[in-house]
Amino acid sequence: MELLHGPIKDYAWGSRSAIAALQGRPVPSDGPEAELWLGAHPGAPATVSRADGPATLIDVLTVDPGRWLGQPAIDRFGVRLPFLLKVLAAEAPLSLQAHPDAEQARAGYAAEYAQADGVRNYVDPFHKPELLVALGPMEALCGFRDPAVSAKVLAGLGVPELRPVLDALSAGPAGLAEAVRTLLTWPEAEREALVTAARTAAVTGPDDDLVAMLAQTYPADPGVLVALLLNRVRLAEGEAIWMPAGNLHAYLRGTGVEVMAASDNVLRGGLTRKHVDVAELLRVLRFEVLDEPVVPSRPVSDGVVTWPVPVPDFALHRVTVRGDRPGVTLTVPGPRVLLCTIGEVTVADAVAPVTLGRGRAAVGPADGGALTVRGAGEVYVASTGSL
Repeated sequence: MELLHGPIKDYAWGSRSAIAALQGRPVPSDGPEAELWLGAHPGAPATVSRADGPATLIDVLTVDPGRWLGQPAIDRFGVRLPFLLKVLAAEAPLSLQAHPDAEQARAGYAAEYAQADGVRNYVDPFHKPELLVALGPMEALCGFRDPAVSAKVLAGLGVPELRPVLDALSAGPAGLAEAVRTLLTWPEAEREALVTAARTAAVTGPDDDLVAMLAQTYPADPGVLVALLLNRVRLAEGEAIWMPAGNLHAYLRGTGVEVMAASDNVLRGGLTRKHVDVAELLRVLRFEVLDEPVVPSRPVSDGVVTWPVPVPDFALHRVTVRGDRPGVTLTVPGPRVLLCTIGEVTVADAVAPVTLGRGRAAVGPADGGALTVRGAGEVYVASTGSL
């Protein structure tokens, strides 16, 4: 194992306390800290310390791919780390977004790569399914809920202009696409009046604070109303949500450990000042009802749990150890990236041990064999899935 140092993305919605506190730095931080990246994505690769200075994880993997990635991972994904581990810390809502599947990503990247200029939706040719595990109370919008429930909420706002959306939702799941399209393509000159009417009704009505919270930052964005079509999920520590390709979602607030296929392809429809492409978002969205967004954890062994996902790109385990008990051994395939979130642990593989305090990370090669974790604390282990 080797210590791993990840860069921090300073997106405007980030927290000024969560990542700093996790790493034991002064709070508040100088600016927003949204995501800690622990991987080898070209957009922000992590580094390891070497005798001649820091080396990016990309360089480390490229120099000796067989050792670091293992032949099964190379055969399946090529010479690249197929997953990216993050800490996500949201102090304000993120954009309404979805990610393409593998075929859409390849085609979209190839088409845009041929363009001479212009803003691009696809920055790489890979899909980006995601799993997020809450480190504390966290809120998110994840997947479409029953259209009948959404129609009741929208009707309760008493906004006559929403009649076309209600008519679409009356068709059930088959009407979701039309409902979303109607809202996201609402005439720009009429958007602020629509959101204002909905916000006024929500303040005095039964639909809690969601409209008011989103409209405060985006007073002329119809994505405020699209949010009412989604499941609002409140996670406790250790609970997780799974976001497959085509799933419309947005994190609202809170901190979690997130693992995903190593991609940065994001298609946005609203609630953001970044690039929005409604047409492309509508093309990749899956207009299906997601009855249960929360993924239950599954025990693996004493002190080890995982959250099963149906992709081979990654797996995530959480190992919990206590100082008065023997260590925990975990065998996972391929390369592995570790993050300590509680206490202090020592992690050993067949190469060398490392000691990780809270907020510290490490990386180990595929030929490192089983991991043994000792100490008193908690560590998340990202690896490839079953290949």
